[in-house]
Amino acid sequence: MLVAVVAGPDAGHAFPAIALAKALTAAGETAVVYTGDRWLDAARADGVDTRLLPGLEPRPEDDDADAGRRIHERAAHMSSMLLPVLSEAAPDLVVSDILTAGGGLAAERLGVPWVELSPHPLYRPSVSLPPIGSGLAPGTGLRGRLRDTVMRALTDRSVRAGLAQRARAREGVGLPASDPGPARRLVATIPALEVPRSDWPAEARVAGPLLWEPTTALLDPPPGTEPLILLAPSTAATGAVSMVEATVEAAAASRARGRSRRLVITTVDDVPAGLPSWAVGGLGRQDALLPLASVVVCGGGHGMLAKSLSAGVPVVVIPGGGDQWELANRAARQGSATIVRPVSADAVAEAIDRVLSDSTYAAAAGRAAATAAAVEDPVAVCRSVIVDSRPR
Repeated sequence: MLVAVVAGPDAGHAFPAIALAKALTAAGETAVVYTGDRWLDAARADGVDTRLLPGLEPRPEDDDADAGRRIHERAAHMSSMLLPVLSEAAPDLVVSDILTAGGGLAAERLGVPWVELSPHPLYRPSVSLPPIGSGLAPGTGLRGRLRDTVMRALTDRSVRAGLAQRARAREGVGLPASDPGPARRLVATIPALEVPRSDWPAEARVAGPLLWEPTTALLDPPPGTEPLILLAPSTAATGAVSMVEATVEAAAASRARGRSRRLVITTVDDVPAGLPSWAVGGLGRQDALLPLASVVVCGGGHGMLAKSLSAGVPVVVIPGGGDQWELANRAARQGSATIVRPVSADAVAEAIDRVLSDSTYAAAAGRAAATAAAVEDPVAVCRSVIVDSRPR
């Protein structure tokens, strides 16, 4: 089958799309990724047919401060730009990132089955959970359930507004206002980061993290046998600021107190100048460094968090905005992470010391890694949609 995979340019969304394409290709299928231009060269060098996604450029009338308009109105426009591209490619299946909804709309307009890719846990509202983003565990007892009910009521207005925006956007491109949704939802996470819910969608499948490294370069950690801290600054625009500076200062303070640490910083952006001899930084494969790391410091974006826990490495999370607070709290409740907020060198140093000195964090990370055995094969999920769509 030919699968068109559509995702925006943010690393947290483009990388899982590229990883899925690699998995499809390795299984003997053909996949084409449509995304932003930042990752085209690296993905092509890795053997992935990657092309520029049309419709990414903002228009004068776009209001990116309004999340509903950004997702739905831009999606309708993008679907019109993408329609001739997909029509010419004639895919058997479209996989559309959850935030790049134009791929799903274009597939529906073409009459092609499509799958929604969630590069994180399932974030659909649920009658079993407090609103996603609160970071709260589901309430227990009468008071806890009442709290969740009240919080859901407070967010229902925004949910309804988003659904209305989506309905108008659909009608604007000739589709019925009522959204039938995707044939499947690929939830690309580990079960340890999911929360049980009574209304789990029948079409949703937990398929495990879809991880891709944007480089073949390897970073050699500083020499020595001291615990290695792997620092992965957030790639999201909502990431916490000063994470790198605070972690470097934290490691220096620990060393001054006789607790030697080594530090390796992996980043797609510039590395601070003048790093000490016990620290290195640059663009390097994180999957090669994780087996050497004793602890990861990251922003709580799903990609790095899932990558760390899949490797059984505990985490110090410095969450920024977006879904980072939600994910940080899920990992903390599971026992594999501790949260630093607000960020400061002292707080980061204390958190790193706590994780390194308390073996329960590493044990919980190991349990999180073990949950990956319960996921479904994303290629098999995609193939099942093709089978189901064939005339009987």
